[in-house]
Amino acid sequence: MKEATKNMRVNEVLDLDEGVFPIMMEAGMHCLGCPSSQLETLEEACEVHGLDCDELLNAINNHLKNC
Repeated sequence: MKEATKNMRVNEVLDLDEGVFPIMMEAGMHCLGCPSSQLETLEEACEVHGLDCDELLNAINNHLKNC
C-alpha cells in the first residue's frame, strides 16, 4: 500500500496517486506546481500554509487506502 509521510517532498506525495492533488488543493495548497514543491517536505509546506500536517496526512492516507 502507498502511504504519505511528513518527510516526503510535496511532489513525491502528489506522485502517489492523482486523487491526492484535489485533497491538497482543498486544504489550501494552491501552489502545487511551484518550484518549492520539488524541495519542500509535506510538513514544511503545511507550516508555510498554516495547515495541520497530521490532518492533511490523514486525508491523503485515507484516500490512498481506498483507491
